[in-house]
Amino acid sequence: MISKIFSIGVSHIIELLKSDGHKGLDSKEVQNRIARFGKNQIPEKGPKKKLFVLADQFVDPIIYILLVAFLLALLLGDWPEAVAILVVILITVGIGFFMELQAVRALEKLRKIGQVLTRVIRDGQLQVVKASGLVPGDLLVLHAGDIISADARLIEVKRLKVKEAALTGESQDIEKNTVALPQDTLLHERTNMVYKGTFVVSGSAKAIVVATGANTELGQIQLLSQKAEKGLTPIEKKLGQLSRWLIGFTILLTFLVIVSGILSGMDLMFMIQTGLALAVAAIPEGLPIVATIALARGMLQLSKKQVVIKKLEAVHTLGATNIICTDKTGTLTEDKLAVHTLAFAGKQEYEVGKQQDALRLLASRRRDLKQMITTSILCNESPAKLEDRFGESIDVALLDFADKMQYDPVAVRRERPQVLSMPFDTERKYMASINRNPKNGHTLYVKGAFEEVVAYCDKIITNGHVSAFEDKAGWYQLVDEMASQGFRTLAMAYRDHDKIPEMDALLEGLTFIGVIGFIDPARTDVKDTISVYKNAGIKVVMMTGDHPGTAWKIAQEIGLMEEGDGKDQLIHSSEINRLLKGDQRQRKRLLHTKVFARVTPKEKLQLVKFFQQNNNTIGMLGDGVNDVPALRKADIGIAMGIRGTEVAREAADIILKNDRFTAMELAIRQGRLIFEHIRQFVVYLLSCNLAEIVSVGVAAIVVLPAPLLPLQILFLNLVTDVFPALALGFGKGEEDLMNQPPRKPTEPIMTRELWITTVICGMSITLAVLGITAYAHLWLQLSPMEINNMAFYTLVVGQLLNIFNMPLRKSSFFSNEVTKNPWVWAALILCTLIVLISNLIPIVAEILSLVQLTLQQWGIIAVFGFGSLLLTQLVKRLGGTV
Repeated sequence: MISKIFSIGVSHIIELLKSDGHKGLDSKEVQNRIARFGKNQIPEKGPKKKLFVLADQFVDPIIYILLVAFLLALLLGDWPEAVAILVVILITVGIGFFMELQAVRALEKLRKIGQVLTRVIRDGQLQVVKASGLVPGDLLVLHAGDIISADARLIEVKRLKVKEAALTGESQDIEKNTVALPQDTLLHERTNMVYKGTFVVSGSAKAIVVATGANTELGQIQLLSQKAEKGLTPIEKKLGQLSRWLIGFTILLTFLVIVSGILSGMDLMFMIQTGLALAVAAIPEGLPIVATIALARGMLQLSKKQVVIKKLEAVHTLGATNIICTDKTGTLTEDKLAVHTLAFAGKQEYEVGKQQDALRLLASRRRDLKQMITTSILCNESPAKLEDRFGESIDVALLDFADKMQYDPVAVRRERPQVLSMPFDTERKYMASINRNPKNGHTLYVKGAFEEVVAYCDKIITNGHVSAFEDKAGWYQLVDEMASQGFRTLAMAYRDHDKIPEMDALLEGLTFIGVIGFIDPARTDVKDTISVYKNAGIKVVMMTGDHPGTAWKIAQEIGLMEEGDGKDQLIHSSEINRLLKGDQRQRKRLLHTKVFARVTPKEKLQLVKFFQQNNNTIGMLGDGVNDVPALRKADIGIAMGIRGTEVAREAADIILKNDRFTAMELAIRQGRLIFEHIRQFVVYLLSCNLAEIVSVGVAAIVVLPAPLLPLQILFLNLVTDVFPALALGFGKGEEDLMNQPPRKPTEPIMTRELWITTVICGMSITLAVLGITAYAHLWLQLSPMEINNMAFYTLVVGQLLNIFNMPLRKSSFFSNEVTKNPWVWAALILCTLIVLISNLIPIVAEILSLVQLTLQQWGIIAVFGFGSLLLTQLVKRLGGTV
């Protein structure tokens, strides 16, 4: 395609594209160009197929653990055990598949339906065609409300304004023209171009298509986003590390026990069976079920808060996030202009939001304020009724301002009907309206660019009186300061007339009223949420394509900038590449910066990669096409469901259906809570499994009767372990969860302190199991089956009571998160009933090798079982462990 087309004159462009500025292309040429350039479509991934959603459930480290156990059981011909493990795999995969399928369906509902149509001139006739059929050289006809369907060079313009926030991040409507621009003009400054995916706010135009499909700016961003491969989530990495460790440990332990037994002269088949029991004991079969259900529960709870989670692991990743990168327009702000600041003579400035009540009182007394509000209503092309307002964002903002000042625009216009209007024009940069006033005279109201309006003013309202306008230089300075802060400024003036003035003298002798500063205002819920993030140790970074002054102003209003922060906290896009290639001090500046302005999609992607390379877990929040590459690359991509573009929603892992920034706080808390619960699951399950491993291994080495058989171990792992672990996942968590710093990305699930706790809990249960085994064998001299059953039930009691060892922070034994959790008590009752019922059902008792025990034997089991809990608590509290 033609490069730097914005720098070429209109006639030359039409010639290069072999088109006609009046008749457009002929139908035959259109077909030739479709064959040459392809359809005007950007390749997009369709909805995820059910088969792929199902396949993804198997690509999980905790499933690998179960497959190892399943294969071991098959190799040894233990079909009941193999079937039991297969059931666990199917349950885990089924839960994950169902939850992710729900997210896919929710995403489908958010997809736009139908094919965009667009107006073109072909064969000299105005036609309406599908946007996919556009080709380079087509002549577009644009009107207010149109979504632009291809990149095009403007050749005729009539008061055209385009909203490009979704593409560039620029919050203000862009005034367009046809003037050729320098070759180094940046994307957001190309005022003679319109781009695919943007929106015509007002005016009309003709434009010649210069790029379609993947060659458009939108298409290039899509291609960039496809290269932004997302890595494994933190929970996938951590569970992967844990699973590899467990598999290696299982293989080594099994091999050592079998070899040592054979060297000691024991029966080969007996040692193989013992090795299988150890392998089953080492693998926490209940972990995938518990972890999946915990993630699914978090997913369901967030869905009730209008948060769509597309993948289960995303819930946990939120909890690990320590940097949130966010777009500004439509994410932190309302994505519409609003009156922010009023400036009057004497450098009197008022912030509408902060001083609204005071301004309402002044509106009935101050002459300059009354005239400003009246001009806002009358010199305005938007309908007065609130429900009918549309068109220029400035006109709508002015009427909204009048509402806040408790004026009735409908009544004002009825009282002062318009008799003549001069619409706003991009060349003269002002609008004028002549209205009849109640005193049978007429008043001319003018609004426009300051430099244009002030040139016609020789008087100014000062302290309620009209005086000579002498300090124009001071006003120029004030307006420049407002512009540097990111405000879009608008000057207002008026003049009373006895009769309608002549057009050639319309603007003579105006009285200057003041200047209004507009800005895309911060959303009301953002400031408190930013504060919550700070308390939680999460850094928020704004990355916007908007003006640096605008970005700085919004950052101050939402509390992102703190008192004492200087301009070094803002970096312009022109500095990013230099700093990325710089020394350690320069790269460190990037890590500590809070606001990046005028950034492109490529630079957003570079920043996300840079933060990740410096051991950070990144959440990216955005809604526009320009956010897509960063959304894909971030550890967790979050898109707006209402304001967000379809392509942004496709790229994200999480969708905020109601667009509420505050929903992120709930999601992060849920993610942190789930990680704490997963840690509790792992400690609980591994400590129980450790007791099983050591009990079986030691008993085999010292030639005690087998305290546990393989199917008994599997029964424990799938029944008495799973339900208490699940109950832990229903806890409310610590109250100060959002006041703690984020976890380090390199921190494993099992820290040194947690391993110590696991060993203490596991060894306490082991001593109880081995103790009762030795006691029953050496002292009571019972049969091997009775000894096995007493050891089995002791392990049941010890494992169930082990749930009370799980509060990981220092807290009262009798009043903590576990004891206050009703689900824990329900799980203990359920497991007790299952064990008792299993003993009473002959076929189950036969499979598990269970026999009837005496009351005295049950009493001994209770003593040893409760003894394990007492021993754990004693060691933990004396040793000061977690």
